[in-house]
Amino acid sequence: MFSIVVPVYNEAEILRQNAVKLVDCAKKVGEPFEVLICSNGSTDATDDIGRRLESEYGGVIRFFSIPEKGVGHAFVKMVSEARYDKIISIDADLTTDMAFIDECTTLLDEYDMVIGSKRMGEQYRSIARIILSKGYYYLVKILFKMEYGDYSIGAKGYMKGMIEPYLGKIDYGSSYVIEVAYMIHQRGKIIEIPVFCSDTRRSKFNIFHEVAYRFNALISFWFRRGR
Repeated sequence: MFSIVVPVYNEAEILRQNAVKLVDCAKKVGEPFEVLICSNGSTDATDDIGRRLESEYGGVIRFFSIPEKGVGHAFVKMVSEARYDKIISIDADLTTDMAFIDECTTLLDEYDMVIGSKRMGEQYRSIARIILSKGYYYLVKILFKMEYGDYSIGAKGYMKGMIEPYLGKIDYGSSYVIEVAYMIHQRGKIIEIPVFCSDTRRSKFNIFHEVAYRFNALISFWFRRGR
């Protein structure tokens, strides 16, 4: 049994087709599951589409909408609402190979976190994104002594019981992945596996703002960790 969590922000263009594809992929695992979708501050038709999906796929797709913009807020909401202990985080654009879902459900029988790593596998992304990611991971390694190579939102698995105590402490944005990984690294078991990623879609976020946010969030967490 597992819960797939999908944060969305202004994804009206792709939400329906990708939600249906995700449900079809999850069915192949052969276990009870649910797909939780949470819109965080969307201003397009995302919420309307999400509500219709929930109505059409009652019990399988559950849709939530929160006014606060920030993927960390969405993550906290979905984990809090999840019915099952195994939590699998997937990007709305489904850029990662969906085979990760099946493998992740098995690994969570033994581990507290599963990291799907683009660096260990294959990735088709812009050179700028790859270079910035490498610099970011190197900084994480220096500050937190963690060797993992991917701290993006998608292709991550968690045991709910391990992360619930920290939900009120994690960052509002994408930096929550670093924080959760650090907390589990201190007390639990993490495994990193290769994944295939093809991400050629133009980012909705200003890359300079994202770099500034991630650096500030990283330093902030470095000062307050363990408190």
